[in-house]
This record gives sequence, C-alpha cells and structure tokens, in this order.
Amino acid sequence: MNEEDKIKALIIEDEEPARSIIRHYLAKHNTVQIVGECSDGFCGLMAIKDLNPDLIFLDIQMPKLTGFELLEVLEEKPDIIFTTAFDEYAIKAFEMNAVDYLLKPFSEKRFDDAVEKAVVRISRGADLSANIQKLKAGETEGLPALNRIVIRKGNAISFIPVRNIIYMMAEDDYVMIYHTGGKALKEQTMKYYERKLPGNEFVRIHRSCLVAIEQISRIEPYGKDSHIAILKDGERLPVSRSGYKKLKERISF
Repeated sequence: MNEEDKIKALIIEDEEPARSIIRHYLAKHNTVQIVGECSDGFCGLMAIKDLNPDLIFLDIQMPKLTGFELLEVLEEKPDIIFTTAFDEYAIKAFEMNAVDYLLKPFSEKRFDDAVEKAVVRISRGADLSANIQKLKAGETEGLPALNRIVIRKGNAISFIPVRNIIYMMAEDDYVMIYHTGGKALKEQTMKYYERKLPGNEFVRIHRSCLVAIEQISRIEPYGKDSHIAILKDGERLPVSRSGYKKLKERISF
C-alpha cells in the first residue's frame, strides 16, 4: 500500500510506556501510519491542526489539558479511539461517542479489534461529526461534575475555574459565561451546564439563566407572579416560576 493511501494516526498519550505499546501493536497494521505523537493535550491540538490525522489514539487523563477538554475545543473531526484507565461506569459514557475505547491495560487482540473497526469506518467514509458534537455537548452519563471550563480563542487555551463563575446566559446555540475575570462564549447548552456543574452550588433560575447560589444577594418581586435575582455585584437576573421554586428549595429568603 502506498504511503499516501494509509490511514494517518496520531497518538496523544502522556505516558511513554503507553505510547510504546500502541506503536508496537500498530506495527503489524500496514494500513495505518503513525504521523505523530504527543504527550499532552496542548501538543495534540496543534498536531491535529498541522497533521490532519484520520485517527487519534486519545488518553483521557492527561496533565494541562485532558482528553475530554481537548474534544471540547477540537475543530477537526478525526475518528477517535480512547485509551483510558477510567472505571467501567465512565467508559460506558464514552462508548457511544467514539470508534472504540481501550481500557488499560489492554491486550493486543483487543487493540486489533479497535483498529480494524476504525479502518472499516474510515474506509467507508463514516462521518463522526454527530458523535463529536455529542461529546462537546456533554450528552453522556456517569461523568464527574465539572471543576473547570476550557476556553479556546484562536490558538490560545485558557481555563475558568468553576468557583469563579458568577452566572451563565443562553445566547442562541451558545452560552455566555460571566466570571470573575470577564466573560467567555461557549458552544454548548444550558442543559449541559445544569447537569455538569455541582448541583449544590448552581441553580437554573430561568430557561436562559444559570447562577452560582453564593452570588445571589436577594430575591425581589417583579411584576405579577415573577421575580428577579439581585446578585452581589448588582446584576439583575430574571427568575421564572420554576426557578423561584428551585431557589426556595435551596436557600432561605
């Protein structure tokens, strides 16, 4: 097989022994060519842009930028095989959104099965865009609550710690995050953040608004059967009837 006809694979894994195993197992797959290796998510983002791989072997737990955070800011849509030490309950959450997953330590037979599945899917030109969008939208069960939010602006990556979030507002297909350092726009849904932010710290007070409970100074009536939340910084946010009910359950006023 000509080099240009081979599937281009990129390994994104922070542990050299794990990268070595993938290299070793891939050696007998003559339809796949390794075009690069990265030891962290930041390197992985740049490599995806530069190398345009067809297939990524992606670790989940990495320093600086996790595999899941990488997917959130991913612009290209290559196929993905997860290589992860996650417990079974979390793997089931990822299963529907990837070509396959490999639970460390994985056997060569298990690895071969995953690669063959990817080769078939890529050769058929299957589009995984919808699955990547599911990952980006957080449509998975069993994953832990967020402790930070990754933001991409151009080639720059930054993080917003959850403790710094004041409130969020829906803006069409995006969410504007207002935090102590300013604001940032994310291509995700309010439903995602309502599910993934710590439930004891945030409450959805309106279909378009989610707020940190500790940021609420007081609740005031606003017209007939409606209320507004006054935040500590003076910001005034709408409170729906269902949002008011949730607030009464969470805080005393």
